[in-house]
Amino acid sequence: MKRDHEDTCNGAYGGGGSSAPKGESSSSSVPTSGKAKMMMWAEDGQDPSGGGGAGMDELLAVLGYKVRSSDMADVAQKLEQLEMVMGTAQEDGISHLAYDTVHYNPSDLSSWVQSMLSEFKPPPPQVADPVLAPAESSSTMARHHRSHTGSQSQTQSQVIFNDDSEYDLRAIPGVAAYPQSDSDFESAARKRSRTVNGGSNSLSSSSSSSAAGAAPSESTRPVVLVDTQETGVRLVHTLMACAKAVQEEDLKLADALVKHIGLLAASQNGAMRKVATYFAEALARRIYGIHPHDGGLDSSCNDILQMHFYETCPYLKFAHFTANQAILEAFATARRVHVIDFGLKQGMQWPALMQALALRPGGPPAFRLTGIGPPQPDNTDALQQVGWKLAQLADTIGVEFKFRGFVANSLADLEPAMLDIRPPEVETVAVNSVFELHPLLARPGAIDKVLSSIKAMRPKIVTMVEQEADHNGPVFVDRFTESLHYYSSLFDSLEGSGVAPPSQDLFMSEVYLGRQICNVVACEGPDRVERHETLARWQARMGSAGFDPVHLGSNAFKQASMLLALFAGGEGYRVEENNGCLMLGWHTRPLIATSAWQLAATQ
Repeated sequence: MKRDHEDTCNGAYGGGGSSAPKGESSSSSVPTSGKAKMMMWAEDGQDPSGGGGAGMDELLAVLGYKVRSSDMADVAQKLEQLEMVMGTAQEDGISHLAYDTVHYNPSDLSSWVQSMLSEFKPPPPQVADPVLAPAESSSTMARHHRSHTGSQSQTQSQVIFNDDSEYDLRAIPGVAAYPQSDSDFESAARKRSRTVNGGSNSLSSSSSSSAAGAAPSESTRPVVLVDTQETGVRLVHTLMACAKAVQEEDLKLADALVKHIGLLAASQNGAMRKVATYFAEALARRIYGIHPHDGGLDSSCNDILQMHFYETCPYLKFAHFTANQAILEAFATARRVHVIDFGLKQGMQWPALMQALALRPGGPPAFRLTGIGPPQPDNTDALQQVGWKLAQLADTIGVEFKFRGFVANSLADLEPAMLDIRPPEVETVAVNSVFELHPLLARPGAIDKVLSSIKAMRPKIVTMVEQEADHNGPVFVDRFTESLHYYSSLFDSLEGSGVAPPSQDLFMSEVYLGRQICNVVACEGPDRVERHETLARWQARMGSAGFDPVHLGSNAFKQASMLLALFAGGEGYRVEENNGCLMLGWHTRPLIATSAWQLAATQ
């Protein structure tokens, strides 16, 4: 099937010029010349989407095209005839189509293809086996034909560009999915109705006279101008249509759409293509029931991927820096300090804090670190290895250091008594969590238990970093839409991070984000652990649990802004202050948020 699709595409594009309609027409006036011809079809009064007509092909109707199921075999036969004749016709035989004719896309594809065949003299030969399977013909037409005539074109444009739906095309990276102005769109539509010849007219004439009767070479055949902007818009809408079909459990339609997503994504570049590919994979897993083991987020592999993400872009560095700044201020006068890290991983956050403590006037305090992490698949003691490396650093810079690691499947399994918490007058305690609290939302009551345990530890400060996103809603389409916008911005920021491809760090960072996409889209129940929520929800939750916010100072804001200058000059990244919290985003989209908390005065 895949080979058939590729052959059809190559035939229609490589040898067909622009005779097959693919672009939209946004103007009713078309320049004409002595040789120009115009084909126009009147509307038949039916719904452009095909939804109101009986027997319409379901896949094409969802995508906005109108083809009767009963006409599929006939249209497929004529398309194959058109492909053959356009691939083998002499140069002079199709020049008037390639340069002078503007064809509007009709709603009746059968009549349109027949009229195209009539443009060629002599008529094309019959093919041996012209009938395609309905699925093949549907896919072929979905790639090469659009229904945008008269008022239908105006309606379709309003649906794509001026709708009030819940998703905003401007959030998709670059300009591929965002519409041009009306004048630019009209110009692009006219260009899409033409082909560009490989040589000039004089060169073509000379070549024709010197090689009369010979078939044209590949270099003189027309080349199609592909409008990636239009394809980007269609890609976004097809992703949304597929998500809606999944939500409505229309798996047959979802299966057809997810395959179409792959074809559309292939025409895109950069972040758009990568994001669409990861979302298509996640949708396919959900459609076919291929759920990744452990939600696709194996801890040891994920830690390695996160290290590459740390090196590629500033998000984790920003998280560590802002949290450390709040902890350092809370430890200002303490002689003995204890940090409880809910996710130690590779311990990348703590060398900077230890060095800052070592430079403190009056000497550094005694520093105790409790690191918590999940069990390793090979049963190695990864936490102790990290603690040993930190102990070596502490000895080098003259900081009294003690480390203790705790292995736990979930933070909800911990009890305060396990952590050897000492009274506040003896030791100042800080609790740190970077992207560790949202997975608790997958287990009923887990987040409440952990917040209650934190209160029992009586910390001086609690630092929390979470994704600024809403990926925990009950409606799948809403969750899908939000995650599509969120990860599009993240992938776009990776493209602008200043890391030149090919780069192992960049590739592994994309895999790191792709695994999260898979978890958000493909998984449900306890396996769906990437349940990101917005800062406003976390603020409400922390307030209800008995915590008051601690404002992060202006010093942290300034230094965070300086940190961003290290990444591509800071262009594109943006730090914002929100009710005492700091948020890091890409352009106008906040992506992560750091907040600090202390026990409420009544506690």
